[in-house]
Amino acid sequence: MTTKLGLSLLAVGAVVVAAAVYGDMAVSRQGESGKVTVVYWEKWTGAEGEAMQRAVNDFNASQNRIFVQYLSISDIDKKTLLAAAGSNPPDVAGIWQDQVAQFADAKALTDLTDLAAQNNVKASDYIPSFYDGLVYHDRLWALPSTPSVICLYVRADLVPKEYATQETFPKTIEAFDDLMFKISTKNSNGTLKMAGFLPASPGWYPWAWGPLFGGKLFVGDKLTINSPENLKAFEWTALFPKNLGAQTIASFQSGFGAFATPQDPFLDGKTACEINGVWKAGYINGAHKTFPWFVVPFPYPKDHPELANHAFINEDVLVIPRGTKHPKEAFEFVKFIQRQDVMERLCAAQGKNTALAKVSENFFKTHQNREIRYLDHMARSSNVIPAPQIGIFPQIRNEISVAAQEINTDQKSAKQALDDAQNRLEGQWQLYRTQILGDAK
Repeated sequence: MTTKLGLSLLAVGAVVVAAAVYGDMAVSRQGESGKVTVVYWEKWTGAEGEAMQRAVNDFNASQNRIFVQYLSISDIDKKTLLAAAGSNPPDVAGIWQDQVAQFADAKALTDLTDLAAQNNVKASDYIPSFYDGLVYHDRLWALPSTPSVICLYVRADLVPKEYATQETFPKTIEAFDDLMFKISTKNSNGTLKMAGFLPASPGWYPWAWGPLFGGKLFVGDKLTINSPENLKAFEWTALFPKNLGAQTIASFQSGFGAFATPQDPFLDGKTACEINGVWKAGYINGAHKTFPWFVVPFPYPKDHPELANHAFINEDVLVIPRGTKHPKEAFEFVKFIQRQDVMERLCAAQGKNTALAKVSENFFKTHQNREIRYLDHMARSSNVIPAPQIGIFPQIRNEISVAAQEINTDQKSAKQALDDAQNRLEGQWQLYRTQILGDAK
């Protein structure tokens, strides 16, 4: 089982004995007498964890057969894999959509296809982009808990009036670049005072730059990290250190406050535009900032108008690990979270949009993000960009992040950085195909 799970490749670094011991220690079932205890591991803490705990409490109160025991677990992906390897996993785990393919390849998940059909859970219930990301090799492996739309946030007070609305903001990347460099300002000593946009701020999604230019990270079973489209995308990101100075940007970013604090660069007026998720509005509101802002899809290359209306998406998802003791009862809880009223309360409490095709008017009217209706519309775009379904996506994401850092700090050209990332990933992909997929090639 250790070889099939490929725990070393999946960065959990443990042997089967350790996994079994960990599993026996971690999953205790102290529920209510006479009820089936469903153990649910989730990664959230703080307000997000409290929101899910309320949903769990609602489920427990809604019937008298099942008790869901909710536990907040750090490093949930690694620990869930370890527990599955030890044949003592939780009944439900909350992971991320971009890990589903990896978990499915590792034989660590219960196939939900038949359970969904038996419980009348259908693809048509969901916004396609959110549902499709959970189907891998024509089987359903997860269902959503709280999804997210990631787009471009713009401070209307930091761009010229003629560009300060959704309708008038630049639509193409070329026009966007002209504006961003025009409004970036420096102090008398040459340091940056305000940057229109920085690809590395906050820099969470460098894997998606290529798709913005029509690139793909793999085609069939071939990695295409250094494809012409991806190269064009990272040559675009290289324009920022070239025009503003790599060291100047590094010094500027060293003074940024932490995300979600009043000293966050977007909140503090140090950047005019930022790629961020639907939750950003909650932090703007929480910091009691009153500046005007709006959201737009990220601009597209002018020679590729078919790439308009791009937004990134991600989602927190619920899975039933393979070997769970109570798969039917676990799915009953997962199905409860899919109810429109339950999902809307949960997503609203976390400041996110919903994955469901039907959305109540009250959800739109009372949501903390006043652009939620527009963000919901963006999620339904045919050009939405989800994380690609490939088992080594976590490794791809990490290697592209390294390449992006090398480009942003002017250590390597875009071509050299992507070529190096491609070469490193080729070996990882071959190892993955051999150890996990059983590919003899």
